[in-house]
Amino acid sequence: MKTLSSAQPNILLVDDNQDGLLVRRSLLEEAGCMVAVARDGEEGLKVFKNASFDVVVTDYRMPRMNGAELIQGLRRVNPTVRVILLSGFVEPLGLTEENTGADVVIPKNANEPAHLLRWVKRLARRAALRKPPAAQKHAMAQARANSQ
Repeated sequence: MKTLSSAQPNILLVDDNQDGLLVRRSLLEEAGCMVAVARDGEEGLKVFKNASFDVVVTDYRMPRMNGAELIQGLRRVNPTVRVILLSGFVEPLGLTEENTGADVVIPKNANEPAHLLRWVKRLARRAALRKPPAAQKHAMAQARANSQ
């Protein structure tokens, strides 16, 4: 399988279903991503606060905190975080980007793997574009240090 890019996107995958985590993690790692996992929304929020991710992929139906609630928490930490919401109930629940806060909502069906890889690639590229290059980050840090 082709890799997504020369730089490995960092992905946070949140799902309470162990099988779903394993399958999606394998798919994303095979495509060249670095993947961290969390087994529910609360754990996902903790992991997100302690590391940097290009894209968060979350299930919708989880105990205690659903995917939309997780997205609200993620956006409070980082308003520009890129988020993919997965659900087997997209149409019955009327899940959309507008009412969930996700960048994209993907139904769990036979087309999910292809859609997931395509959207991870797109959103990781957008996330990379908003990050300053390493040299610029270093210069900004140096400037801050010199101004203190």
